[in-house]
Amino acid sequence: MTSLPPGFYALPLPILQLSLAAVLKCGQSFRWSAYPLQVKSEDPSMPTHEYRFCLRDRVVCLRQTPTDILYRTALPEPQPSATQQKLHEAETLLWLKDYFQLAIDLKLLYNDWGSRDKVFLSIKERFSGIRMLRQDPWETLISFICSSNNNISRITKMVQNLSKEYSPPLLSLPVPDGSGIEETYHPFPPPSALAKPDVSSRLRSLGFGYRAEFIHQTAKMLVDSHHGGKTHPQESSEPSELWLLTLRGYTTENARTELLTFRGVGRKVSDCILLMSLDKTDVVPVDTHVHQIAIKHYGMKGSAKGKTNMTPKLYEEVCTKFVQVWGQYAGWAHSVLFTSDLKSFALHGLPEASDPPTIQKGRNKRERDQDEITATTNAEGSASPAERVKKRARKRRTSPE
Repeated sequence: MTSLPPGFYALPLPILQLSLAAVLKCGQSFRWSAYPLQVKSEDPSMPTHEYRFCLRDRVVCLRQTPTDILYRTALPEPQPSATQQKLHEAETLLWLKDYFQLAIDLKLLYNDWGSRDKVFLSIKERFSGIRMLRQDPWETLISFICSSNNNISRITKMVQNLSKEYSPPLLSLPVPDGSGIEETYHPFPPPSALAKPDVSSRLRSLGFGYRAEFIHQTAKMLVDSHHGGKTHPQESSEPSELWLLTLRGYTTENARTELLTFRGVGRKVSDCILLMSLDKTDVVPVDTHVHQIAIKHYGMKGSAKGKTNMTPKLYEEVCTKFVQVWGQYAGWAHSVLFTSDLKSFALHGLPEASDPPTIQKGRNKRERDQDEITATTNAEGSASPAERVKKRARKRRTSPE
């Protein structure tokens, strides 16, 4: 890149160390907004998307080139002084380095995992740059309560609805596609906002189902147990949020024990929180999806159709197996395998087709049937009319409804 977009700063970082397109969409965090940019050339060094995330006091905007992360800070105050702006950008840079754990050399980890594991070696080039985020424990706790029996798309909608419903807007920014449309950004709500008496019924009306009561009860437990919802004068986090942060200093077992006291938190959800916000790098959250990876690639016993009952004993066996394969950062490595197995990443890292097929929508049954007849006729070639009729009849009898 010859010049930076207005307001952006550059953090030199090769895409092998961090791929925003992968990390922000693979089911770790659910509040990043992605916007396609108007790219006027086919220069591969030009960013194609902007990603935005709302903190309590600012919105962080990111773009990526093959060699740099571009970042800028959007603030509620209209025009901070040059000195204030410089301070805010320094704070944002510190946050980025912490949030993406940039002190950890991902290339070294990938090389280590590849030397240990042929399965990882086969995907490491295509799924490069996938690292573990170091998220806020409170937001991670609630996000993964929402994850129970759910998919990434619905979890994202729930978490964003929580922010819109229970957190006042921080600021609005134009969408970076040149359309002039503005989008309003809300921080994630604090525990005190979700501990109020009417939260459960409101969340049910928003489609949270049984998770509504879990969220409300967990927030109430935190607020009641850790000195209410008032913040210190110079601290934006509530005491209950600060207590959750102290779990980073606990042993894995002790931190897990604390997390399991909350409603809606079982072993898998607690392990997601441990790995993604509490620095427990060797923890591997195990669900049916991860168990299937263990069966398919690592010799674990179980049904290939995903019908095996996940007992505590089996859960421990899968975790132990992955730690044996990948070592201290097994949780990080598991995230790469997990991402590579997601349907939404089926085309990730593959060369783009030069002439992709056109998908036709809204065609009626008669048109589809006519296409089928035409295709069948072409395939039958020079067969006689009687033979073609018989073949079509057999096909209709054997085809499922």
